[in-house]
Amino acid sequence: MTKIRLATTWLDGCSGCHMSFLDLDERLIDLADRVELVYSPLVDVKEYPAGVDVCLIEGAVSSEEDLRKVRTVRAHTKTLIAFGDCAVTTNVPGMRNTFGTAAVLRRAYQENATLNQQIPREFVPSLLPKVLPVHSVVTVDRFLPGCPPSADLIWQVLNELLTGAAPDPTIHPRFGR
Repeated sequence: MTKIRLATTWLDGCSGCHMSFLDLDERLIDLADRVELVYSPLVDVKEYPAGVDVCLIEGAVSSEEDLRKVRTVRAHTKTLIAFGDCAVTTNVPGMRNTFGTAAVLRRAYQENATLNQQIPREFVPSLLPKVLPVHSVVTVDRFLPGCPPSADLIWQVLNELLTGAAPDPTIHPRFGR
């Protein structure tokens, strides 16, 4: 039996969805028998590979770096799952949309700093004018809502994909592009 090539990644978020993924606990052993984890913050792979069957993508699209990454992931992935509320709706990262990028940078690096009160020009990704949900940038095949989604829900979705079962539409709502 050929193993499914699975990837996980994150954009702008807290990594809580990945923590919930790890809460699969002993089900990770079953999952390891059925998938090959080819890319993830949980493994030491630097470049996103081609030919990924399923990717769980956590976080909102907030920077030029996120934009590049989500497009690369989409180009090399058969089934892309928006993983958690930040990926689905922008959730907490999207709160900055109310204030604008300049005001957020000013508050973080000038008003709240006691030393070196200046906005960095290097090493900080260039922010997009608005934080975007993943589906507004690339086509998303499945949505896995929750902040974070429960381990049981993650397991259900992965199990459906691995067994070829039809998704339950009450658990995986479809959002427009």
